[in-house]
Amino acid sequence: MSAARTPNQAESFAIVGGGMLGLTLALRLVQAGKCVTVYEAAGELGGLASAWHLGDIVWDRHYHVTLLSDTALRRVLTELGLEKEMEWVETRTGFYTDGKLVSMSNTVEFLRFPPLGLIGKLRLGATIFYASRITDWKRLEQIPVADWLTKLSGKRTFERMWLPLLRAKLGESYRRASAAFIWATIARMYAARRTGLKKEMFGYVPGGYARILERFGARLNELGVTIKLNCPVDRVTRSEGGARVEAGDGTSETFDQVIVTAPGSVAARMLPELSTPEKELLNGVEYQGIVCASLLLRQPLAGFYVTNITDQVPFTAVIEMSALVDRNKYFNGQALVYLPKYVAPDDPIFDLSDDELRSKFVTALEGMYPHFRADDVIEFKVSRVRRVFPLPTLNYSARLPPLETSIPGVQVVNSAHIVNGTLNVNETVQLAERAAEMLLSTATVRDIAGQKAAA
Repeated sequence: MSAARTPNQAESFAIVGGGMLGLTLALRLVQAGKCVTVYEAAGELGGLASAWHLGDIVWDRHYHVTLLSDTALRRVLTELGLEKEMEWVETRTGFYTDGKLVSMSNTVEFLRFPPLGLIGKLRLGATIFYASRITDWKRLEQIPVADWLTKLSGKRTFERMWLPLLRAKLGESYRRASAAFIWATIARMYAARRTGLKKEMFGYVPGGYARILERFGARLNELGVTIKLNCPVDRVTRSEGGARVEAGDGTSETFDQVIVTAPGSVAARMLPELSTPEKELLNGVEYQGIVCASLLLRQPLAGFYVTNITDQVPFTAVIEMSALVDRNKYFNGQALVYLPKYVAPDDPIFDLSDDELRSKFVTALEGMYPHFRADDVIEFKVSRVRRVFPLPTLNYSARLPPLETSIPGVQVVNSAHIVNGTLNVNETVQLAERAAEMLLSTATVRDIAGQKAAA
């Protein structure tokens, strides 16, 4: 256990969780002269952004993309010396509807889009334009997203366009989501236009997040951050002069400040000395989970980065990463495809084996793409995460757990505090930087969630 800090020693911080949130916090704190230790339960850094082996390549375990308007993430990549290497690509978008695959990648294709008539298309466009001009997102938290979109776009447009998109991200939980969710999605889409960029493009770092995380870890080591991998934290409790971190390996250490980045219910278990109301708020955050299959294929599917699906299939979208990433340079000429299914944490799909999911998913792909055959699949792996992002329920921000806890020196900062955005790496970096700024200032940590950093 650490001895009491002398006046000449730097203030010590422990960060529980080595995802992009924890790593960015560590970077900003060590740059401010703090002594920082990061605890990560897994054997590698990254959390949801971590990478894995798929056949003979290494790429992201879940699909990620960087937008030109993701300025917070791009600043971090610049500090890591990676932003200048990014490759930027204009991609295409597809829709699978009524048993057919159609492109909707430009205005002409939008006007030709079969499922909607002219009036429906006009109302859809008007809805997006109207949402992009809204600044008071809090009032949208009081309106069910289905009611709001139906009123603006009409029942048919909602059922043919919006409903499949909502189900793709929220599953059947869309019924309890607020209109603030779709506002945040549209706001990110329009961010490039608001900042003066003429068009939005998608980008990636060669090597994917495996390279980003390797460089991030190396940079933190250079700055003196201690990183403890394979080191889950069991408990964080109050201690004289700070807070004590008790690790799963039986060791413990006392720090001046401890920041827990775990999901709400996990944080509640990790902090046994919290008050009952605090635990209720943390446990009350509802999460959306994901079952995401990664497929390495012998040939591409259709060349759309995203294919939105309005028909009934066992996954909610097709993400063809090799339509963005040069497959000849980075995937040995093979195609990489993600098939996500967003569900509630207790959905029975989590209990299906990889073989059962492979059978369902590959059969559906054969029905969608006439040229695709089951033996085109070189590798099939499944990632299962029961808590990916908080469900944006009605009046969500009013029930947000405060970051500052009743345990002296202990804060909880996690994706639940992204209250007026969507979960992506750029928003995660922004949250980390707002949290670091508050931790390093005299302002109360409790105010972080209400302060949105400028993109």
